Amino acid sequence: MNEFGIEHVWEQGDIITRSVAIILLIMSVMSWSVIVIKCIQGAGMKKIAHRTKHLFWSQKTLPAAIDTLGANGNNPFRDLAIAGHAAMSHQYTIEAGISNNLDISDWLARALKNSIDDSAANLQSGLGILASIGSTAPFVGLLGTVWGIYHALQSISMADQPDLAHVAGPVGEALIMTAFGLFVAIPAVLGFNTISRRNRALQHAIARFANDLHAYYLTGSRITSNVEELHAGDKAQSSPVQPFRASQPV
Repeated sequence: MNEFGIEHVWEQGDIITRSVAIILLIMSVMSWSVIVIKCIQGAGMKKIAHRTKHLFWSQKTLPAAIDTLGANGNNPFRDLAIAGHAAMSHQYTIEAGISNNLDISDWLARALKNSIDDSAANLQSGLGILASIGSTAPFVGLLGTVWGIYHALQSISMADQPDLAHVAGPVGEALIMTAFGLFVAIPAVLGFNTISRRNRALQHAIARFANDLHAYYLTGSRITSNVEELHAGDKAQSSPVQPFRASQPV
């Protein structure tokens, strides 16, 4: 075994040094677990968004359109379509009451917004762990370094003839904990920023789909996204999906 190095730090370290190393190791495992899980989730969401954009509005009926979204429970686009259908069915079928005093557009918008909020919460899950690890891991490593330097200086003071070799080795070992803390924090911060940027793009796609659903349920047509048509003065693009009827099953 080398006289100086990571193994030597572990062997000569006390309970504080070892605890700091174990905490950083746990942080690293948690961070990478969240990053891998969120990357897999993001890849799946991207495929769902692509399928929704190209298949949903090309169907002839609403049930057929919803079927193109699949039966996956973790599908914000399917949840939006079902939430809108349920809100419209409820508004059309209930007896006169409190909800009938609400404008139908407002009622539908609230239902869609609730579904969007649930999807956003699901997308943001786990990011708090990355943010916490990214902000605290360097300080945890610094704690290990300070503690290691303190013990290194104690051992140096007891040496008969301390020289540079006696100082450089123990202090260098103590600095390993700072490097370990940065090694844990940097992937967490990069992962947090990357996943947050991807989530913003997904939330934008979800909100745009919700706007199309809102227009469809109220008018039977989706809002066009063709800028040239808008400048030309054309009307909104008509959707091949048949207008909403409260009796339509899902």
